[in-house]
Parts: sequence; C-alpha cells; structure tokens
Amino acid sequence: MKTLRKIRKNAKALSPVVASIILIAVTVAVSIAVAAWMGALSIGFMETEQMSIVNAQFTDTGTTITLSVRNTGTTDIVIVSATVNGEPATADATIAKNSDGTVVVTADWEQGATYQVRLLSSKGNYFPYNAVAP
Repeated sequence: MKTLRKIRKNAKALSPVVASIILIAVTVAVSIAVAAWMGALSIGFMETEQMSIVNAQFTDTGTTITLSVRNTGTTDIVIVSATVNGEPATADATIAKNSDGTVVVTADWEQGATYQVRLLSSKGNYFPYNAVAP
C-alpha cells in the first residue's frame, strides 16, 4: 500500500518534465520551419542585376551605337529599351550572368556631340553611360 502511494506522488512530478520537453520540441520545430521559410524568401532577393558599360562605338552610318557591356551580377540581364539624351531609342539584348556582351542601340547621332545612353532592363534598372561621338 505504501509503494502505491509513492508511485502516485512521483507520477505528479513527471507531468511538468514531460510538458517542458514537449514545449522545447515544439519551439525547435517552429523555429526550423520559420528559418526554412525565411531562407526560401531571401533566395529570390539575392539575384542582382549589375552591369557596367565599358565602351561605346559609333557606326559610320550615324544611326547606331554599339555598347560593350559587362554583366557582373548574379542573373541574366534582358535589355528592353534605351534612351539617348532622353529620347527613346531601340535596343534589344540579353547578357548572360558573369559575361561580356554587346548592345546595339539604334539612334541618330552627330560627330563631336556628347550623348548620354541609358539602357533599361526588364526588371526596371537603368544603366547609364556618357560618350562623345568621334
């Protein structure tokens, strides 16, 4: 009879220990789920568009400007349009990540004039460059 009473007293002490273990397990599980969710969200923001225009060559015909570009970002850059001194111009190119390429801009130009060329990417980023026509 005395043994049965001891078990009953100890059974009550077991409940807080089990409850603490369950709380810790739930906390760890929720923190792992939140960490995985935040990691998945941040991967989309890690892709960056970084491009520098290295050189501009003006064609002999006076209608096109060829830009040498370098993509140093972590994603491909798709050029959808351009402006030359604020006026709309035609440009269409895709530059692979971590590579060099060329973008041909169709716009009229005159010798000796200074031009500001701005390329627009599909993600809405502008890449400016100033050049003087020979």
